[in-house]
Amino acid sequence: MDRHCLEECPQLGNMDELQFLNLQHNLITAIQHLSHLQQLVFLNLYDNHISEMSGIETLGCLRILMLGKNRIHKICCLESLYKLNILDLHDNQICMIENVSHLSELRVLNLAGNSISSVENLQGLDCLSELNMRHNCISVVTEVDRLPCLQRLFLSCNNITSFDQLACLGQSRSLSELTLDENPVALETWYKQAVLRCVLHLRQLDMKRITDEDRRMAGVQARKEEEKKRESHKQTIHKEKRRLAIRNAAQQWEGVRACLELPPTNGAKDDVSPENSPTHSSAQTNGLAQEPSPDEPRRVSPGSGPDRPSGGMESRFRANSRANSPREPKLVDTGSSSVQSLSLSDSHLAELDGDTLRLFGLGALEALERGWGVQTAGAVCVITFRYINFDAIVPTLPRIRVKFPNLSHLIFLDTNISRLPQLAALSQVRRLDQLTIHPEGNPVVSLALWRSFVIYRLHHFNLQRINGQEVTMNDVIAAERVFGSLGHIAATETPRCRLLLLLEESRKRQLQFLLDGRGRRAGLSPEERRDNGKLLGEGLSRALFNYPSRDSAESPEVTFLLERTVESSEHAAFMEQYLQELVQRASETNLKGEALHKLWPSMFAEMVRDCVLEMRDRAAFRQVSLAKLSETK
Repeated sequence: MDRHCLEECPQLGNMDELQFLNLQHNLITAIQHLSHLQQLVFLNLYDNHISEMSGIETLGCLRILMLGKNRIHKICCLESLYKLNILDLHDNQICMIENVSHLSELRVLNLAGNSISSVENLQGLDCLSELNMRHNCISVVTEVDRLPCLQRLFLSCNNITSFDQLACLGQSRSLSELTLDENPVALETWYKQAVLRCVLHLRQLDMKRITDEDRRMAGVQARKEEEKKRESHKQTIHKEKRRLAIRNAAQQWEGVRACLELPPTNGAKDDVSPENSPTHSSAQTNGLAQEPSPDEPRRVSPGSGPDRPSGGMESRFRANSRANSPREPKLVDTGSSSVQSLSLSDSHLAELDGDTLRLFGLGALEALERGWGVQTAGAVCVITFRYINFDAIVPTLPRIRVKFPNLSHLIFLDTNISRLPQLAALSQVRRLDQLTIHPEGNPVVSLALWRSFVIYRLHHFNLQRINGQEVTMNDVIAAERVFGSLGHIAATETPRCRLLLLLEESRKRQLQFLLDGRGRRAGLSPEERRDNGKLLGEGLSRALFNYPSRDSAESPEVTFLLERTVESSEHAAFMEQYLQELVQRASETNLKGEALHKLWPSMFAEMVRDCVLEMRDRAAFRQVSLAKLSETK
């Protein structure tokens, strides 16, 4: 009775034993007049205008129900159809799979061409062997692993974007045919290998037979993915250890910095900076007037240092060091696989990233003692120090000079560089093109003349940039104008024994060489000539701005000289008085030079005028001159 343009189901009163009924390709809008057909096994209502499934509740013997290409919105009225084997509801308007879990004998379920977004509610379909979900909106597949007899699953033309949405397929032991074509996931490079790795018993994929070569490639890809996961897991663990190491180094640094801070004395207020102090002078700005003696080290360990300063001092320090905190260094994030961890513990980290060596925490300095290959050490151009006290870095600078010949850039963050003489220690490295001292944790950057001091003291390096700012010739001239006179007086007026005391070990031999007049002696080796020339190139006046390390301060020669010159109790007072005298002489010399510069034009004019007046009468001038010559004889 198909293709008869029927608008309703015909009344079949005398056909109670009817088993097959075909009403496809009509205009039927509702299922009616079929309740008495208790023996009906096959019902085909394909291609009609049916919108509801009501009217089939009493067809308990029905095994095949064809309702494709209708207008059905919901799966329902199947409660009594326990014997149903095939249910075809394709090309309808169904949005959800429901009310089918009791169909334990169902073998084929066709829901293609609907608006279903999730494969779900399938538990209980123990005999289902074929599930057709083509041309839907499916993005999630679940409960397929609970279908023990499922062999064919058709998921073509849906919205499946990743293999994570198909995770349940890997647990299915019966699935042998699968289609996923025209899904976003099918565009992946290793799509076939990933599916075969997930569904081990698959024989066909996208209507194509699976070959042994396909399975072999899937195995290879599976091993690669496993290695990739292990490597990813290893990197994750390393990143977490790295994060904890940096965090612990930062926490330890906070404790060390608190011990290094000194409380204000003589009633000074916490908010008075060196520049705003009433007794501020250029020498104090340079950090020289307050410089302690070498035998009074400031390095204090957290366990043996003074009590933690008051809250006001600590809050002021943190506000000063963090208010303008710079960005992290560009290479702090180590997502790159080229990063090599040299030393990693709970409280320190040393890592090499290309040409950059990063050191976090005091223990990271141990990495400088390791055996470095010539090629690896030669590739290091940048070293970053963080959460390490600068006084602990100073003794390593000579080793850095030897190990890293191509080093050209030093970066300091949270290293407690607080005085200008500390910057003089950087002269021990081989070369330096760039210097970066972040305001974070380095109070010296707040001093007005710190940049000029660096330019003057490290003049022999010919620095190109300081804190990212280019060093110009005007900067060099200004630095020489500020510190040149002081350095000249210090070099010319300081006694020989004091020079030997103030200079480092590497300078003493050179200074002794110059003082003994052997600067031009023949027979010197090229190395000796080069070392002696470096002192001349750097300048004695600059070398006197020195920051001796603990090693040089404790050497036998220095100790011997120190014991012979002054007692340790008088050393601090002597240094303060001596530096004040140097500052006073430098100031007086500068004032005299300026006065002479102003008076010289008039003095020169008077001298010329006197000479002209004397030589106006040449005969008389000759007689006077001859008389003076005869008197001198």
